[in-house]
Amino acid sequence: YTQSDRDVQVTAHVDQLKRYLIGRDPMHIKHFMQVVYDDFAGRRGAMDLYCAVSGIEQALWDIAGKKLGAPVHVLLGGACRDRIRVYANGWYGGAMTPDKLAEQACKVVEMGFTALKFDPVPGPWRTFVGKEVEMAAVENVRAVRGAVGPDVDILLDMHRRLAPMHATRIAREIEQYRPFWYEEPVLAENLDALAEARREINIPVVTGEELYTKFEFREVFEKRAADIINPDVCAVGGILELKEIAAMAEPYFVAVSPHNYNSTTVGLAATMQVSAHIPNFLITEYFVNMEDFGREVAINPFEVEDGYIRVPQDPGLGIDLDETALAGHPARQFGPRAIRQYHEEGP
Repeated sequence: YTQSDRDVQVTAHVDQLKRYLIGRDPMHIKHFMQVVYDDFAGRRGAMDLYCAVSGIEQALWDIAGKKLGAPVHVLLGGACRDRIRVYANGWYGGAMTPDKLAEQACKVVEMGFTALKFDPVPGPWRTFVGKEVEMAAVENVRAVRGAVGPDVDILLDMHRRLAPMHATRIAREIEQYRPFWYEEPVLAENLDALAEARREINIPVVTGEELYTKFEFREVFEKRAADIINPDVCAVGGILELKEIAAMAEPYFVAVSPHNYNSTTVGLAATMQVSAHIPNFLITEYFVNMEDFGREVAINPFEVEDGYIRVPQDPGLGIDLDETALAGHPARQFGPRAIRQYHEEGP
């Protein structure tokens, strides 16, 4: 089972889902999502289905907003803020020595960002690692903090790779460098282990990018497994599902920081519409290595100013694409090598 197999499945799902759309009212977004989940998936969803459905759902919201002449955040109930704070990701380009990370981090700050995220753990992803790996991670964080100074927020992404004992030891060593958060120290499949690790970690713990729909987030809240969640609007089921997950998080005093490993165009636009509306929003993700591509294909690209993006006020999602420019970038196989290149260099 390869990434290209998954791409084929997503495309097949989109094609097969058309029977739930043709001849129906595009304003009936909630009904579409429910019948797809009940009938098409037989309540057995997975990443490929949720990604396909999320894309269609965002398109329906764009249609609704343009039909009514209002941005999506107005249709959701109105905005709680007029700009969205973003953190930079995709900036370190494979740099994994303290000096290189420090150098690259300074460039991000010079771009105007006040927050940046990176994975400090070197080497291949392994559940159990030696002390030298733990100490290298600590040294990477120390170097970045020293380079960017005390006022820039440092967000650490552990990528679900470590056993709790390693994640906890690293967290204790890096507390002194005041990270903004500690993302996915443990796999979310074992929420008891994640909750146990969170109780031992004195940095806000994040989870959620590998979870789908409100049903999978319920246990995170009940087990007090995270301080912050990072659901992805292109994977959880779309705009309305992200809004509902955020509403579930609110009474548990859990903040929402949407994951946005999608684009600086449509995926970011959908993320911002929800982020503008929800009261427990914290910050969202912005991949600087996707920026040039986004500007090439977007008619009205978003601009980051002093670490923030203005909430779109145009009807619908607030962004349109140049389809001619987009056609110049046909789909390509997305295997392991391409994934690494995409993460380091962008599209």
